[in-house]
Amino acid sequence: MLDVIDQVIKEYDTKGQYLDGAALERLRSYYTSGELRVKAAQSITANAENIIRAAVARTLLYTPVTRPGGNMYYARRYAACIRDMDYFLRYATFAMLADNTSLLDEYVLKGLVETYRALGVPLDATVRSINALKDVVTGQVGSPAGQEMAKQFDHLARGLS
Repeated sequence: MLDVIDQVIKEYDTKGQYLDGAALERLRSYYTSGELRVKAAQSITANAENIIRAAVARTLLYTPVTRPGGNMYYARRYAACIRDMDYFLRYATFAMLADNTSLLDEYVLKGLVETYRALGVPLDATVRSINALKDVVTGQVGSPAGQEMAKQFDHLARGLS
């Protein structure tokens, strides 16, 4: 996983060039938004359990997937869903801090669709849950930081669609 700093340096090193105005602007933007991203990560970390609980309540409880015969009916399946939502939230936070969605490709999405399909996990319910996480997190951290997190959740949702 590369953050913006690593990406810029690697790109210009590969070209054998000094950093130009565009590269310096990417770095400036990354540094300028750094405090916002760190504060958002602190808030998410402190409230992760509540964020997940609220997202589950918005999208999964009292739906066909949690009723008898639904994919999350058994406690073990429900626990696995909660575990995965925690995983999505944690890695989305990491990716937001690095300002790099490729982390999500490498550590979360790679092979996940195939695994979920093989296990019969409903992808549409998973995407709804990710979108609920996005909404709850935005409410938790506020608009500017919520927009940064939204990029990560949108990337996850697209990867599972």
